[in-house]
Amino acid sequence: MTIPIDLRNHLDRLKLQGPSRTVVAIAGAPASGKTTLARELAESIPNTAFLSMDGYHLDNPLLQEKNLLDKKGSPETFDLDGFSALIARLKEPRDIYCPIFDRQTERTINSAHLISKTIDMVIVEGNYLLLNEPSWVDLRDHWDYSVFLEVDIEIIKQRLLERWLSFGYSRDEALKKAVMNDLPNAQRILENRLNADLVLTSQR
Repeated sequence: MTIPIDLRNHLDRLKLQGPSRTVVAIAGAPASGKTTLARELAESIPNTAFLSMDGYHLDNPLLQEKNLLDKKGSPETFDLDGFSALIARLKEPRDIYCPIFDRQTERTINSAHLISKTIDMVIVEGNYLLLNEPSWVDLRDHWDYSVFLEVDIEIIKQRLLERWLSFGYSRDEALKKAVMNDLPNAQRILENRLNADLVLTSQR
């Protein structure tokens, strides 16, 4: 994904305003390209870290207990309280250890990612960072700047199929995972989102 020059320039200016750490939200539906954009921004802007909310997926046994395993990836299957607490700490000038999500094992690995106290900008990516629903809406108070990736639902469907096929699922299995869970989540995000400081639209 090509980083829009206006976005890059704006984030550079935000960093100069200091003195506290700048926290930027990159939000969008599944397969909208938000992870790619967030990683590229973090890699291209000096002294900037990447953080994904995926580290706060509830573990599969817990989801089974809650009868939510088939809804994994929906807002109800994340530890929102834990994620919110981490986001609130990002402004503190200290080392912060964060969990990551391993897609190969479908497990969360605790304290696997360090955001050093020397970092002065964090790019946070996640589906629900701008979700206008109870409790999730409170996240907006932590963003110094927010970006939403707006992608047509048919493009999202095709990208999701390609994603699940790449993980070894058959076409029928991939289609089922997309239609039964991912696409309803995408629709929920598109229909219930807060205004972002910047909206980026993809046509392909």
